[in-house]
Amino acid sequence: MDRRKLLSFAGLAALLASTGAAWAAISRSRNPYYQGPVSDHFDGLVFSDGRNVNKGLLDVLRWQTGKREREAFPPRYEAPPPDKPPARVEDARVVHLGHASFLYQIGGLNLLIDPVYSERASPFTFLGPKRVNAPGVAFDDLPAIDAVLLTHNHYDHLDIETLARLHRRDRPRMIMPLGNDSIVRARIPDARAEAHDWNDRLELSDALAITLVPSYHWSARGAFDRRMALWCSYILEAAGTKIFHIGDTGYHDGSLYEQLGRAHGPFGLAVLPIGAYEPRWFMSDNHMNPEEALKVMLALGAEQAIGHHWGTFQLTDEGIERPPEALKAALDAAGLPDERFRPMRPGLSWTA
Repeated sequence: MDRRKLLSFAGLAALLASTGAAWAAISRSRNPYYQGPVSDHFDGLVFSDGRNVNKGLLDVLRWQTGKREREAFPPRYEAPPPDKPPARVEDARVVHLGHASFLYQIGGLNLLIDPVYSERASPFTFLGPKRVNAPGVAFDDLPAIDAVLLTHNHYDHLDIETLARLHRRDRPRMIMPLGNDSIVRARIPDARAEAHDWNDRLELSDALAITLVPSYHWSARGAFDRRMALWCSYILEAAGTKIFHIGDTGYHDGSLYEQLGRAHGPFGLAVLPIGAYEPRWFMSDNHMNPEEALKVMLALGAEQAIGHHWGTFQLTDEGIERPPEALKAALDAAGLPDERFRPMRPGLSWTA
């Protein structure tokens, strides 16, 4: 087996090898993370976003072992110089840390969303997708963090070692959808972790409120805990602006974002994933492509958008430059200027 084929199995091997703890927990409880009342999106065992999506391990094997058109990332993909953020911002400033990680300085508070400072998006330090650029803000340059928002429990979004570092340094409030607090407390017993449901609205201060809302996605830390913890997007309201932040989502028929745009929009900014979308037969259920991300921006009524989830960890088959190229093509086809929707590199920022 050549090196490229061997590396293509790395993510699959990490997934399979990481299932032991989850399987042991499930043997003690049907759902190891959450035991709560049945609702319109929880059947007592698993969560659902209302779609009939059934791709599983056999589909992963088909993707990993079949004929593929994979364009490998380079070993290094240099980003702009790391940002050095101020201690506090009263308005709104958003810095991309890389992949799906962001620093929000908004309404006088400092928030991190899906912070990943580890070298790999993996349960292991020696196997799995490895970053090709440094974080957009060095960990030691992060201002004091008041709260961490987590969208779901995949390893490229919930990095437990980064959360442990933040807890030791700042003891931030950690906010996440239902069930994910069990994962955090298993590693950080005294974490200030709290879990909430879709449509819950939280006042983080007199100036800042957040709301958890649905997305088209799923959750798992291993092979036997699929959809046993909830996933979400966030709406942030402060400093006279409203921001819609998605960690991961499929597009489906777009109706969810039309509904959310009508209910909560318009938005000053939408922070949307634009990468990890090939091959479409496998990824389209849960990862939208740049053309679909543009449709979501428009459905939400967002004045501007920034694109993330590309250029740091290779999770799928498209090359590292393909997401920004596809986004520009989509903007050109729609007759929209490039500045309306920017593919964000680590270290770059947006200011209200």
